[in-house]
Amino acid sequence: MERREDGRDWPYRVDPYGFERPEDFDYASYEAFFSRYLVVLTRRAIKWSKLLKGKNSIQKSLKVKRYIRKGIPNEHRALIWMIVSGAQTNMEQNPGYYHRLLEGEKNDKLVEAIKTDYYSPAMLGLKTDQEVLGELVKMKVPAVAELMERHGVMWTLVVSRWFICLFIDILPVETVLRIWDCLFYEGSKIIFRVALTLIKQHQAFILEATNFPDICDKFKEITKGTFVTECHSFMQKIFTDPGSLSMATINKLRETCREKLLSQG
Repeated sequence: MERREDGRDWPYRVDPYGFERPEDFDYASYEAFFSRYLVVLTRRAIKWSKLLKGKNSIQKSLKVKRYIRKGIPNEHRALIWMIVSGAQTNMEQNPGYYHRLLEGEKNDKLVEAIKTDYYSPAMLGLKTDQEVLGELVKMKVPAVAELMERHGVMWTLVVSRWFICLFIDILPVETVLRIWDCLFYEGSKIIFRVALTLIKQHQAFILEATNFPDICDKFKEITKGTFVTECHSFMQKIFTDPGSLSMATINKLRETCREKLLSQG
C-alpha cells in the first residue's frame, strides 16, 4: 500500500473518527457519496450555528428534534449529545463524581441510571429487545417472520450485534453517527426503527433465502451497500418505512417478552 507524505496509508485504512476500515471498503463509492453529503453537512452547519447563536445550551423542542433528525454537525455533536441525553445534567448535579469513583466512592442511584442489563452476565435486556424486534417484524414484515420461524432461526443469531454495538462496525460510520444523534434525543425506539427499516427495505432479498445459513448471510449483506451508505436518505427512511412505532408499544412488548423469558428460566 502506498504511503503518503503525512505518514498515513493511502487509501486511508482508518477513517476520520479513528475506526479501521474493512479490507473490502469501497473507497470510490464512499468518495462519491461524501462529495454529495458535504453539501448537506455545510447547509446543516449553517443552520445549527444560527440555532445555537454561540450558546452552550439548548432546549428540547419540535424544531430541535427536526434539526437532530437531519443531522448534528461534528463540531456540535459532543455538546448536543451531552445535553439531549441528560448526561450534562447528571454531570452538573454530581460534580467531581468521576474522581470520587476512582477513589472508591459509589452512588448506587446514579450507577443504576447508567447500568443496563444489555451487558449483564444474563443479558436479559438484550434478549428482551431481540424478542421485541421479532414481535415487531411479525406485525410489520410478517413474511420475514414466517421465514425465520420456518427455518428455526433465532433473532439473536442475526441481530445481536446490531443491539450490542448500536450499529457501530455494522453500518457505515457516518450513518451510525446520524443514528446516534436521534438515539440520544428520542431513545431506544430508534434502534427498532433502524432494524425494521433494514429488514423491510430488503424483504424480497431476505425471502430468497432457502435455508438456515442462507438467512444468516442475507442479514449480513443488508447492512452493506448504497442504501446504508447514503445516510441522509437512510435516516429519512427510518421515520417512514416502519410506520407508527411508539415507546408505549415498545415498552408493552418489552414487558411481555421479558416475562416470557423469565418464565423460561
